[in-house]
Amino acid sequence: MDAKAPYDLLGNIALVKFSRETKANDKKKFADNLLKKNKSVATVLEKTGGFKGRLRKQETKWVAGVKTKEAIYRENNCIFRFNLDSVYFSSRLSNERKEIAKMIRKGDKVFVMFAGAAPFSIVIARNSKADIVYSNEINKKANEYGRLNAELNKVKNKIIFFDGDIKRVAKKIKNKFDVIVMPRPQLKDSFLKEAFMLSRKGTRIFYYDFCKEDDMDKVVNKVKSESVRYRHKIKVLGIKKAGEIAAYRYRIRVDFKMLN
Repeated sequence: MDAKAPYDLLGNIALVKFSRETKANDKKKFADNLLKKNKSVATVLEKTGGFKGRLRKQETKWVAGVKTKEAIYRENNCIFRFNLDSVYFSSRLSNERKEIAKMIRKGDKVFVMFAGAAPFSIVIARNSKADIVYSNEINKKANEYGRLNAELNKVKNKIIFFDGDIKRVAKKIKNKFDVIVMPRPQLKDSFLKEAFMLSRKGTRIFYYDFCKEDDMDKVVNKVKSESVRYRHKIKVLGIKKAGEIAAYRYRIRVDFKMLN
């Protein structure tokens, strides 16, 4: 029996990653035991596939408890609803969302790319004195949940949702922003061109990327190279690990400021 299978808690749902050798009966026993020990958990799902593509969809399979894939999850004085199979959501970014919200200044106009079900957008809108938050996501289902979550958290008047590909959306928006948050998926495109289009002198950008620990400098150099390519000057304010996503592989965050 896979007695120590790793799992994530997403409110009412426990998402378990079983080893390939684990038998169906052992999965059921593990799930039943998890339900007994965790009264807040009503459903146990098995993670059967990783996040794929720009929509960042994953595959899960019901194991035990209530037959649902819709999570009701709380963090940072906020509540979120989302379907695990159709919407990307990482509870492991909870502290990141809290930290970013603390760095938002009174009156800031904020733009969040790759917003998913709007956790960054909503945590910022609810826990900071931002003037307005623009929230962009390409996944239509995620946008539906984002709007629902804005209502649930009573911040729908502080968030403007922009559906669609950021490459097209950025061209349509005339506003410039004080802060741009980029919790981007693992794709080759940096999308920094679009961030520069939405920025001005003084804009602070929080850029997320993925790399091995020894390659963190390469990510910083990529950001610098992109700024030169698009004729911008920047000042790197900091770089930090924002969570381990696999063995010796990290999500990192590069904070920088536009100088022109």
